[in-house]
Amino acid sequence: MSTDIRCRFCGSTNGEVVADLGMQPACDHFPYADAAQTDPVYPLRLWVCRRCHLAQLAEDPTEPDEPRGVEPLALVRQARQAVAAVHAAGLLPSEGVALEHGSPHGGSWLGLLDERGIRPATDPGRPVDVVVDSFGLMHDADQNAALEQRVDELKPDGVLLVQFHSLAAVLRKRQWNAIRHGHPVYLSTPALVGMLARVGLRTVAAWWFDLYGGTVLLAARRQGSISPSVRHLIDDELAAGVEDFGELRALATAADETALALRGWLADEQSHGRTVLGYGAASRAVPLLNHAGIGPDLLPAVADASEAKQGRRFPGVGVPIISPDELVSLAPDDVVLFVPDMLDEIRARLPEIERRGGRWVVLEPAPRVIETSKKTATKGS
Repeated sequence: MSTDIRCRFCGSTNGEVVADLGMQPACDHFPYADAAQTDPVYPLRLWVCRRCHLAQLAEDPTEPDEPRGVEPLALVRQARQAVAAVHAAGLLPSEGVALEHGSPHGGSWLGLLDERGIRPATDPGRPVDVVVDSFGLMHDADQNAALEQRVDELKPDGVLLVQFHSLAAVLRKRQWNAIRHGHPVYLSTPALVGMLARVGLRTVAAWWFDLYGGTVLLAARRQGSISPSVRHLIDDELAAGVEDFGELRALATAADETALALRGWLADEQSHGRTVLGYGAASRAVPLLNHAGIGPDLLPAVADASEAKQGRRFPGVGVPIISPDELVSLAPDDVVLFVPDMLDEIRARLPEIERRGGRWVVLEPAPRVIETSKKTATKGS
C-alpha cells in the first residue's frame, strides 16, 4: 500500500503502484528541433485507488504544453455516431444550450449539437441543458473538482455526456503507452459510474465505440434508471481486469515487450538497407520511443499534418517532426503509423507512399506490415 499518494478523486491513500514505467519526458511538450537544452524527465507510475478504483498517475509535475493536433477523420465520424446515438436514446432536448469541455487533441461536438437545435452556450455561469466532455476529463488532475464543476453547469434536468478511452481497451490491446504525462487519470466504466454517483449523477446510458481500440460514452443525469447498457459495460470491463491488480501489473511487462519488438524490427529493416520513417507525432508515441530508446539513428523522422508540430522534435529521443510532403519526397520503404485508427485516412491522403512501393506499418502492439495491392505499388516508376 502506498501512503504517500492521494487519490485524485476520493482522497484515499489506500492504493498501489501497479506499473512503474521509469523516467519519461513530458509527452505533450514537443521542443523545437534546434532547441539545445536537455529535456527534463519525470517518474511515470500508474497507481490505482483501492477505495474508488480510479487508475491514475502517482505523480505528474508536467505542465500542459501540447501543440494542437489535426482532428482525425476517425474522430469526426465517431463524434457524429455518438451524437446520433444519444439523440436516438431520447436524451437530447429538441432545443437548448450546450457547453463543452474539450480536449487538446482536437474534436468538438458543438457543431453536431447545433445541427439538432442545441446551440453553444454564450452566457458564462448559466446552467445548460447538455454538458459535453469528450476526452477532456482525463486531463484534469483534480477529478472531484472537475466533476463537481460539470454538475454545477447542468440544469436540474440536464444531461452530462462523458467520453473516454477506456482502461479496458488499454488492458485488452496492451496499449501501455496510453499511460503518459499530461493524462493524470485512466477511466473505466465501473470507476466513473461510481464517481458520478458520488457527485449526484446517475449513469443512465452507455455506448462503446471501436475508436482507439475501445472508447466509451456515458450519459448521466440527476434522475433516471441505470440501463442494461451500463450494467453490461461494467461487467465487460470488470472481466477485462480494470480492478484486477494482477492484470494491471502486466502493463509493465507489455511495455518491455512492445519496446523490444519495435526496436528489433527497426534494426532488422535497417540491416536490410530499408528506410523507415514514421507518421503521427502523437503524445502516445513519446513514451514508446523513449522506453524503446529509439532515436534518429533508427527512425530519422516522423511526419505530422499539424503545422504546429512541424519543425519540432520528440522529447527525450530527438526524432524530428516533418511535414507529410517531406515524408513523400523522402520515398521511404516503410512508414510506421503511430495512430492505427488513421490508417484508411492517411493511405487515402498519401497514396504516393504505396505507389512508389512503400509499405504502411501499424503497431498492434508489435509492428504489422499492411499488405499493398499489386495495382497500387509501382516501385521504380
